[in-house]
Amino acid sequence: MPNWSGWEILLVAAIGYLLGSIPFGLVLTRLAGRGDIRSVGSGNIGATNVLRTGSRPLAAATLVGDMAKGTVAVMLGALFGEIGAVIAGFAAFLGHLFPIWLRFRGGKGVATYLGVLAGLGWWLAALFAGVWLVMAFATRFSSASALAASIIVAITLFAVGPASTGAFIAVMTSILWLRHRDNIRRLMAGTENRIGGNL
Repeated sequence: MPNWSGWEILLVAAIGYLLGSIPFGLVLTRLAGRGDIRSVGSGNIGATNVLRTGSRPLAAATLVGDMAKGTVAVMLGALFGEIGAVIAGFAAFLGHLFPIWLRFRGGKGVATYLGVLAGLGWWLAALFAGVWLVMAFATRFSSASALAASIIVAITLFAVGPASTGAFIAVMTSILWLRHRDNIRRLMAGTENRIGGNL
């Protein structure tokens, strides 16, 4: 790690967090006149719950926005070097999960996680997407596909990437799994919704 001052670390983390905390799902659904997305379905602000409003364009826009904030955070953080990119991306991920504007109640983080990977390296995002697609085709479980993809990415990055980046991604992956603990329980109980099934 370079010889950073405290304010530089705080600045990079703050930029990432504030970008990550932009609640695209809530903002877009309100602008579209769909009300408060937190009162719909699971109450989550992510793209999957936005889809429950019946609007695929809004869900797609939410997905793109949540991914983009992770990617942009990494790109801005990269101005401070490789570790800056990682810190900003990690902060953006936390910002999505715990946005200050929504009393720290945010989404589950898959889209922003993917956006951070895209910022760190296109091949990481491609690996995640490839594993997700294979798993989704085989199981039709979106949650299980995302969790499997995150594990593969974390293991791969630990094997071939910088140790510092691998450590941050491992922590992000652990948090991602914790945020999906209810999905994991439903998967184990056989009650998790499948892709194309009832949302």
